[in-house]
Amino acid sequence: KKMDSPILEPSLYTVKAVLILDNDGDRLYAKYYDDTYPTVKEQKAFEKNIFNKTHRTDSEIALLEGLTVVYKSNIDLFFYVIGSSHENELMLMAVLNCLFDSLSQMLRKNVERRALLENMEGLFLAVDEIVDGGVILESDPQQVVHRVALRGDDVPLTEQTVTQVLQSAKEQIKWSLLR
Repeated sequence: KKMDSPILEPSLYTVKAVLILDNDGDRLYAKYYDDTYPTVKEQKAFEKNIFNKTHRTDSEIALLEGLTVVYKSNIDLFFYVIGSSHENELMLMAVLNCLFDSLSQMLRKNVERRALLENMEGLFLAVDEIVDGGVILESDPQQVVHRVALRGDDVPLTEQTVTQVLQSAKEQIKWSLLR
């Protein structure tokens, strides 16, 4: 007996895009891992659509243009992680939370547009530690912050940022030992 619906093979490539938009829906950061939206024009149209559908809602998950979108907003930023329609929302949510928590530590809980724009290199490094080519590598913000701080030696992050990251990591470790 032949199956009509194709069986979807589990894939490591779970993330199609990571986006951060400001509160006008303009792109601050976008990384697409496949060619669902091959041109910048198509990407920006998708981003506008996503923003219009999500910026006034309190939920965390949307299905849009055949994709699963998990998102979170903070002050003047909107964070999005996008996967295919059959993707596990919990996996995508883990990526979203890891990104947000990593940035929160790196920016000393000051997760807003201006602070983010001043620390874009940290953001780029953090996203690269969490997702590589659409494959989820890490979901522990402590590990991400630690690796970003280590890679800060190769990348001219401002001295203060690295110091802040290390100080924050030390405080986190101290608190986890006290628990």
